[in-house]
Amino acid sequence: MTTTLLAAFALMLVLEGLLPFAAPKAWREAFRRMTELADGQLRFLGLASISAGVILLYLVK
Repeated sequence: MTTTLLAAFALMLVLEGLLPFAAPKAWREAFRRMTELADGQLRFLGLASISAGVILLYLVK
C-alpha cells in the first residue's frame, strides 16, 4: 500500500508540474485569477476536485 500511495503522489506531482512547465504564462494568469476568487468559490472548486478524484478512483478500482 505504501508503494501505491507513493506512486500516486509522484504522479500527482508530475501532473501538477506539466502546466507551469509547458505554459508558465497561462499558469501564472490562472493562478492570479484563483487568488481573486471568494472563499466560497475556492471551497466549491476544492470540493468539485475532491469529488471528481473520488469518483475516478472508484471507477479505476
